[in-house]
Amino acid sequence: MPTQISMKIIPAVLLAALSGTAAASGFQLLEQGSGLGNAYAGSAAKSTDASTIYYNPAGMTQLQAREFSGGLTAVRPSFKFNDNGSTVGAFNGASDGGDAGGWGFPPNAYLSWALNKDLYLGLGINAPFGLATKYDDPWKGSAHSNEFDIKTININPSIAFRVNDQVSLGAGVSWQKIEADYYRQVSVSPDLPRVRAHLKIDDDAWGWNLGVLFTPSPSTKVGLSYRSAIQYHTEGSASLRSDGTPGANAAANALTSLGAQSDVKADLKVPDTLILSVTQRLSDQWEMLGDVSWTGWSSIKDIDIVRTSGRANGTTAQTIVADFQNTYRIALGANYRYTDALKFMFGLAYDQSPVKNSASRLASLPDNDRTWFTLGTQWKPAREQTLELGLAYLYIPTTKINNNQTTTGLGSAATNHGTVTGDYDSSVWILGAQYSIAF
Repeated sequence: MPTQISMKIIPAVLLAALSGTAAASGFQLLEQGSGLGNAYAGSAAKSTDASTIYYNPAGMTQLQAREFSGGLTAVRPSFKFNDNGSTVGAFNGASDGGDAGGWGFPPNAYLSWALNKDLYLGLGINAPFGLATKYDDPWKGSAHSNEFDIKTININPSIAFRVNDQVSLGAGVSWQKIEADYYRQVSVSPDLPRVRAHLKIDDDAWGWNLGVLFTPSPSTKVGLSYRSAIQYHTEGSASLRSDGTPGANAAANALTSLGAQSDVKADLKVPDTLILSVTQRLSDQWEMLGDVSWTGWSSIKDIDIVRTSGRANGTTAQTIVADFQNTYRIALGANYRYTDALKFMFGLAYDQSPVKNSASRLASLPDNDRTWFTLGTQWKPAREQTLELGLAYLYIPTTKINNNQTTTGLGSAATNHGTVTGDYDSSVWILGAQYSIAF
């Protein structure tokens, strides 16, 4: 019995520890290792520490015999909604929701180990996807979303092989677990009291990744890596409770009698990613880094939440219409070596959003294109140790939303979600630290 309990508790604890707030487009987390000061330019080619296990496992062949790398990133997005004529029924007189952003602290940890001079094994633990938005309750969009929280944990054993001095290959498998919690308010009609609805789903699944690293000269490295999509078949529950207003208990009972409270299931495929990176040492002091990446966000279109128990078994509880598009990200970075122990880092990146337009933008994910401005420093107190600090500001232009959900919801039980119309003032600050050691 203690062993069974621990096997259930360990993933839950790791999910809590590895939860984060998305800083990249969609709900992707780029903060998986070193490189924040360069806006993660050159991520699949630089191979300077064990976090290359995530970005390109082939890079392990550039490391020393045994290396560990671990880090923590503090992410603070801000999403402030400004109403411009929303028609949301009972919520018309509510507030604009305050700042829906909040702090997230995604950590990461990696270990690489050389079996011989050409064969390396590695293990990474990280959180490649995460999202958290939480509005003041109630707000004008409460029928769309009050709170949305996605957590993932990714455990990624890897292997790398040095073919020759110019070419290395790498591969890995990933066990990934996802949990999602979605809170909003529903009612049978605009005339009846509101009820808090909570959707909770989770699943675990497998994926894989491949990488190749070319070193045509001692001053040039080119990396290409691919991380597969992962298909989830989540299960969970849709539950209801009173929001404390007069008559809310009766409304909750009415919704329950219509089958709105039940077990549920939903299919979700998180996207695949392709990265092409280059690093070029220009002199003893200067190094340039470049990165082009593609993410297959079109794997997420409409997410149908289907009931699997109760009176309405087999019907759709809700459809989340995301209609995402594939995206590109371009990053450029530079490093200046001030002394053998101290390096300064700079970066600039453009990160495309998977959200197509204001009509498909969700209050739970008010995403938009963003531009990264970053700087950092790297300090080596000893040859075997590196401490890296990075700071990033993500500029996000005014983000418009005109999302109409008047005909979606818990089947015929709730069709008065209304239209959220307005814009968001958004930005993101990121502060990260990564420590690496060879032993």
